[in-house]
Amino acid sequence: MAVEKGAEIAPAQGRLGVLLVGLGAVSTTFIAGVEAVKRGLAEPVGSLTQMGTIRLGKRTDNRVPKIKDFVPLAELDDLVFGAWDIFPDSAYEAALQAGVLEKELLAQLKPQLQKIKPMRAVFDQRYVKRLNGTHVKEGKTKMDLAEQLIEEIAEFKRRHRCARLVMIWAASTEVFMKPHPVHRTLRSFEKGLKENHRAIAPSMIYAYAALRAGIPFANGAPNLTVDIPAMVELANERNVPICGKDFKTGQTLMKTIIAPGLKSRLLGLHGWYSTNILGNRDGEVLDDPESFKTKEESKLSVLEYILQPDLYPELYKDFSHLVRINYYPPRGDNKEGWDNIDIFGWLGYPMQIKINFLCRDSILAAPIVLDLALFLDLAQRAGMRGIQEWLSFYFKSPMTAPGLYPEHDLFIQLMKLKNTLRHLRGEELITHLGLEYYD
Repeated sequence: MAVEKGAEIAPAQGRLGVLLVGLGAVSTTFIAGVEAVKRGLAEPVGSLTQMGTIRLGKRTDNRVPKIKDFVPLAELDDLVFGAWDIFPDSAYEAALQAGVLEKELLAQLKPQLQKIKPMRAVFDQRYVKRLNGTHVKEGKTKMDLAEQLIEEIAEFKRRHRCARLVMIWAASTEVFMKPHPVHRTLRSFEKGLKENHRAIAPSMIYAYAALRAGIPFANGAPNLTVDIPAMVELANERNVPICGKDFKTGQTLMKTIIAPGLKSRLLGLHGWYSTNILGNRDGEVLDDPESFKTKEESKLSVLEYILQPDLYPELYKDFSHLVRINYYPPRGDNKEGWDNIDIFGWLGYPMQIKINFLCRDSILAAPIVLDLALFLDLAQRAGMRGIQEWLSFYFKSPMTAPGLYPEHDLFIQLMKLKNTLRHLRGEELITHLGLEYYD
């Protein structure tokens, strides 16, 4: 949806409810992190909305406010958290189980975290085969489950006196699924909900419920979820922003940083081999080949789009790209990503780049959840609806308009995001041309 330059943005008054699908490592790290920042126990490192700046006008103007001072974002003190999960543990118990944050920090946040108890989840083990939920909803049809979610959304908003809500999928990766005719229109999708169609996964039920309730939705996993015509139709009909898919955290984040550099210097690529070991619930789920297939599709697409082998066949045609993920329980949430990159330079001489990224998946994902919650709320208050491509910065497989290839270059994505903010506030877009300084 095109938005006028200098759009009228409704103020961020009142509480913003952040509804999370999944109360596992990512969600609890996000919630605990926000509570820690609010109490001055930590800094919001990794959050563009909290620490990022934006240049306005010429470099010589010295106008570089923080993003949160430039656009009207919800304050952290106004955030209220809710969640659904397949286990009944409170946010405190779930955070201890996840093992991401130190027990000493969690102890200081225990009163706040214990209050957050998940609602029963919409769950079907056929879509996430390695998990067996005990805290799940029952319903005769998938439409019945969607209606239950819509009722819970309304009750959460009323009980917590929220002015606005956003919903973010932070649950496990579902089995690989291709677009199906049932996904083509809202009418066919709603018919499928009533008939319990197998091509409608639990994540789609959440997305449908959110959009029906007029709530922005972000998909943090590589599932199709909102990336189907029926959901785009519903989002546009209800004037709701949507975005996804798959949080860009560890290894893929590094690819979207390094690949643009190789391409900018016109260095060739023979092959890129990536392997990961991780031991959290995500690793357990991805140990199932069908769930891994969904993640693999998301991870493999990045290099092709960045390097554009059709435009640079001498440099990038037929390069090898392999991705492996191995479940290794002792590692927990501390993922290790190994990359071996075989490149070539002047006169075809070979070189290699080796990367060993000892990352923490949920530590990288938590600020993404915060930024998406605040930016989606901003988008809705600015009258934006449908696919929010300017938020591609946060995703491995960004949603785009039909027929439009996704932009994966991290630096182009960041420019797109900041220029969108400038556009909303009526500021000139930054081109980095620079000629005006030498006239």
